[in-house]
Amino acid sequence: MKTVTVNIVTPDGPVYDSEVSMVVAKTTSGEIGVLAGHIPTVAPLAIGAVKLKKADGSTELAAVSGGFIEVRPDKISILAPSAEVASTIDIARAKEALARAEERVQKQKTDNIDFKRADLSLKRALNRINVHQGNI
Repeated sequence: MKTVTVNIVTPDGPVYDSEVSMVVAKTTSGEIGVLAGHIPTVAPLAIGAVKLKKADGSTELAAVSGGFIEVRPDKISILAPSAEVASTIDIARAKEALARAEERVQKQKTDNIDFKRADLSLKRALNRINVHQGNI
């Protein structure tokens, strides 16, 4: 099976760099599956999990908080504001972020808090927890 190099990069530096047989990512217009040799494509990413299927049949997961996926026949680059591979997610920190986000969403009903910002925080926290637990 053919493989393609995938790298995930954030402003803080590289998060992932490996050969995979398939990448599945959630774009703003739906899910995209990419194999080696795919036509060049650029798409905006939604907050979600990126599935990285290895040639040996194993799958790795990464949580991304938006950004872009750039596909070339021999390389796939994911540029994201933040991203974490499932094995590196600090689950306690993610659960604390979820609790804070839920509190902000509830406060929005009575205070003048930016609901969209609170909702995005909630989605990012849930995504990190789900990716860590493999619930995607």
